[in-house]
Amino acid sequence: MLKITIPGQNELSVKNAVFDFNGTLATDGKLKSSVREMLVEIEKFLDIYILSSDTYGSVQNEFVRLLGADDTICIGNGKNDIGMFEICALSILVVGEEGCSVKTLLKSDIVVKNSEDALMLLMNPKRITATLRE
Repeated sequence: MLKITIPGQNELSVKNAVFDFNGTLATDGKLKSSVREMLVEIEKFLDIYILSSDTYGSVQNEFVRLLGADDTICIGNGKNDIGMFEICALSILVVGEEGCSVKTLLKSDIVVKNSEDALMLLMNPKRITATLRE
């Protein structure tokens, strides 16, 4: 479980992290070793789910609903991630080497430049607090 206090808003208590694979955790289909190591650390306090190739965005959206959208952080970069970004407790958009969808960018809570930065936010939730406080 990850608790995030955001002044002026409710405290977030999340237990799941849903990641898009290509463009978010992987570049050209290859997971970076640094990302793998960070995921191992994050798995100690969050249940991790990795989805891929949801071209129409419906599977991710439904999957997040089944997990419990209020208990879930979503991390992605593509247009197909919009649905899960709209319903989850916190959405993090990764720009990365592949770039990102502008439409998904507009639905995100936080934008980072790469997957390592997204994972560092989860490992250091005070960074999330600093970014989202009013």
